[in-house]
Amino acid sequence: QNNMLDFVFAVDDSVTWHMMNLLKNRSHYSFLKVFGPKQISSIQSYGAGIYYNTLVPCNGRMIKYGVISTDTLIDDLLHWKTLYVAGRLQKPVKILTQNENSKLQAALVSNLKSAVTAAFLMLPESFSEEDLYMQIAGLSYSGDFRMIIGEDRLKVQNIVKPNVLHFQKLYSNILQDCPQVVYKHHLGRLEASIDKSPEGQFTQLMALPRTLQQKITSLVDPPGKNRDVEEILLQVAHDPDCGFVVHQG
Repeated sequence: QNNMLDFVFAVDDSVTWHMMNLLKNRSHYSFLKVFGPKQISSIQSYGAGIYYNTLVPCNGRMIKYGVISTDTLIDDLLHWKTLYVAGRLQKPVKILTQNENSKLQAALVSNLKSAVTAAFLMLPESFSEEDLYMQIAGLSYSGDFRMIIGEDRLKVQNIVKPNVLHFQKLYSNILQDCPQVVYKHHLGRLEASIDKSPEGQFTQLMALPRTLQQKITSLVDPPGKNRDVEEILLQVAHDPDCGFVVHQG
């Protein structure tokens, strides 16, 4: 009851959306409202591409809501440009309403598949279903400086433990189509045995989102060598510390 509810609105036209919202809910905005919808939309395009109104009272609750353009959202889901909203959407959320945007629909699924692939690379050969969800839920925090300087270290555990059923619902279709994963329905659990051969790891590395591939290559390849991404990822696939390199990326 006391937690702030967090909403994200993906909008096709940010300027028009902010213009309408300023007319209806001017009090939601900080002093930036004086600059008008165009300026607010241009501020929105910085960083993770999302603009937040926070501490908004609504039906007896405190809420905050972020506004992101649909194109920016799709870009983050496909390529993990910042992993900010894509990271949130790797965890169970309630989608309140969604229009028939097939590109967005495909990007939402692609983001979940990428999360599974990255988690497979970082996990040992065999692991439990909860291990998998812990790894996935931790993806967006591995690059978050707040986790290093003392924000709740149990945050990931607190997200996964009470929500295992929601994680199962979110990922069940992807995991059922995954040849490395076996559902033991009678035991009510998932068993996985991941191909940790260089060939298997190379296939997974090549399936990662573009930004993560670039981060991995910049970690491994010294400046000035200019080798192509495929060559570097093949080298990483042969590295016994492959999972650690992916985590660093």
